[in-house]
Amino acid sequence: MTSRRVVLVTGASRGIGAETARILAARGDHVVLNYREKRSRAAKLAAEFIAAGGSASIAGADLTDAAAAGELVDGVVQEFGRVDVLVLNASGGLEIGAPEDYPMTVNRDAQLRLVRLALPHLPSGGRIVFVTSHQAHFHGRKPVPDAYLPIAASKRAGEDALRDLIPEFISRGIGFTVVSGDMIDGTIIVRLLHRRDPQAVSARTEHGPLPTVEEFAAAVADATTADAEPGHTVYVGGADYLVGH
Repeated sequence: MTSRRVVLVTGASRGIGAETARILAARGDHVVLNYREKRSRAAKLAAEFIAAGGSASIAGADLTDAAAAGELVDGVVQEFGRVDVLVLNASGGLEIGAPEDYPMTVNRDAQLRLVRLALPHLPSGGRIVFVTSHQAHFHGRKPVPDAYLPIAASKRAGEDALRDLIPEFISRGIGFTVVSGDMIDGTIIVRLLHRRDPQAVSARTEHGPLPTVEEFAAAVADATTADAEPGHTVYVGGADYLVGH
């Protein structure tokens, strides 16, 4: 058991997840860095956080595997007794050779399953934060690059599925916030998209500099403590998306 908040961050071995975990550890939380394959990278990050005076541990799991997801939550609860904050950062859909249904599997089904597994262990006052993109959040209302369409549609479906649970979140006293960002400079998704459709990325930079990983991660970290109505959306960058929304 620990007096620190126990924060499970999915997809935390790199990028936004890693930086969010770094910020939260520096603020005094115990962060559980979930990773799919990069155990050594996650372990190195946890060691860095601890060396800096923070508290961290690692937990591997492929969230698309129902048994692995269950073991992830069970392991955290067995060690700490609860999950105070769940940061849903892991996503995918542009992987070469992935099955056609993989985007929905990882961005909707896995997110919903993990929330349902964690809910019984989230105390009143706990928080769930769903990380998404403007291209996904505004899917159906704003144009989406063709190469990104599977991710946009599936992450929007994941957000909608979680929003359907808001009445249950409220009844349990659990906060739920969505953090939506423009393309984030330096992330793996943007690099993959740039390979497939360079124009899609350059078109975004015409509206101004893309938010950095550090800026976006700070917004995600802030959402774990901010007082907001369940379902509130925090927007980072992409002012053109927000006009008339």
